[in-house]
Amino acid sequence: MERILTLIDIRKKDLTTEVHVPLYRGLQIYDTIASTPNENRKFTRSFRHLIEDITAFQEEIFTLPTNIQAELRDYQIVGFEWMKSLAKYQLGGILADDMGLGKTLQTITFLASEIEGAEALDPILIVTPASLLYNWQNEFEKFAPALKVQIIDGNKQNRETIIANLESNAVYLISYPSLRQDITSFQEHTFSSVILDESQAVKNYHTKISQAVRALHRYQTFALSGTPLENNLDELWTIFQTLMPGFFPSLRKFKLLENDQIARMIRPFLLRRIKQDVLKELPDKIETNLYSELTEEQKVVYLAYLERIQTELAQDDETNRMKLLAGLTRLRQICCDPTLFVDGYQGGSGKLLQLLDTIQTARENGKRMLIFSQFTSMLGIIQSELNKIGMEYFYMDGQTPSKERVNLVNAFNEGGKDIFLISLKAGGTGLNLTGADTVILYDLWWNPAVEEQAASRAHRIGQKNVVQVIRMVAKGTIEERIFDLQKKKQALIDDIIQPGEKLLNTLSVDELKALLLENRKE
Repeated sequence: MERILTLIDIRKKDLTTEVHVPLYRGLQIYDTIASTPNENRKFTRSFRHLIEDITAFQEEIFTLPTNIQAELRDYQIVGFEWMKSLAKYQLGGILADDMGLGKTLQTITFLASEIEGAEALDPILIVTPASLLYNWQNEFEKFAPALKVQIIDGNKQNRETIIANLESNAVYLISYPSLRQDITSFQEHTFSSVILDESQAVKNYHTKISQAVRALHRYQTFALSGTPLENNLDELWTIFQTLMPGFFPSLRKFKLLENDQIARMIRPFLLRRIKQDVLKELPDKIETNLYSELTEEQKVVYLAYLERIQTELAQDDETNRMKLLAGLTRLRQICCDPTLFVDGYQGGSGKLLQLLDTIQTARENGKRMLIFSQFTSMLGIIQSELNKIGMEYFYMDGQTPSKERVNLVNAFNEGGKDIFLISLKAGGTGLNLTGADTVILYDLWWNPAVEEQAASRAHRIGQKNVVQVIRMVAKGTIEERIFDLQKKKQALIDDIIQPGEKLLNTLSVDELKALLLENRKE
């Protein structure tokens, strides 16, 4: 009895005939009693059924939503069912799968199911790092296009207008900084579910972002993180205080718990699978697109240059192929970073910021990565940014002597440094870099075969891990337009393109013009 009173933070002298505790505290009491010899174990039938639902969720079958356009792997279905079983009782949890196992897809499936099963479900809020807002939107468009999804962004007035008009059966995306600024506006709303992507953002109990998340009115909250515990157990305590306030005792008493007690308490509420555990359920290579938004200054440069090219094309019916390709290259460089050819530009790059965030997350997850770019000058900019934050890396371009290339490859595969910057000319073929498990394609390449070659530096015989290939795309730009074109023409590429050729060389002048004239920044 003393253990139970300590667990629920009640003094013996304050004990009455009835004690009301949150549902998740009831589970903890059950677990404590069940593991204590000679303890009186009288539970009601309904409570026993609840325990069976939560602790054996895999035995309950939840129907996948009909509006999901994806075929979930077995372990992803288990993750979906786990979320459903907790949400059934308005409980939350941490989906802590290893990076690349599809936490986003499992979450979208869960949310689609919640909406499909209700006539008027309170709105859903997904809080995410700013760099992932558009990636989430794109994943919804890909896997659940029928759902209403809106990003809460823009200036404060625009955000407040969206917040004031939240709709039922809808999903809203917001960044952590925006939530911190707008938390007062959210107070009149209640969310059916709140999803915290990269939930390590709330690991510090006293930050304003953490406080803002805890101030949200919601029925259940799920955290997504491959690293729910980074430095100390205080972080785990904070995350659970956010998900289910009062789940753990006070921080002071929490620190007195044994590790096995903590593990037992969180077991029903934390689901983690690592790639080695579900390897047979995975393809050898997982490809994802990571979408970024242009910065405001970058957008101005892009639109100005695009308008100039479109005006020239409209006035010149005899535009030659080289001029068109040059225009496309300039637009692609602006997507990478306008400083590649705009003197004095200081407006930043959305894609570069997202790359740095991606690198940081990958390193925190113990990943080792290859970063490819066609532009050596872009690799130079990335080098400069990595130097600023003290991250070590290997570098290889077309000027690297052959002997040094071998030494660099061996040093990387033997575990030296976690980042390898490589130009397409230098590293697109002929290298064995199985020491990497992540390949980042910073530029969108015209020929899918070139991307395959880059990925094959890591994804080849000798690789022991699933390789994640991340293709970075600037949203609403020429990069999206060409990627769409690649998908439409994929069936023809093998017949049209010879080894070493670029997809653009198979396009007519009219098709090249269409890419430029139709492209708009939304």
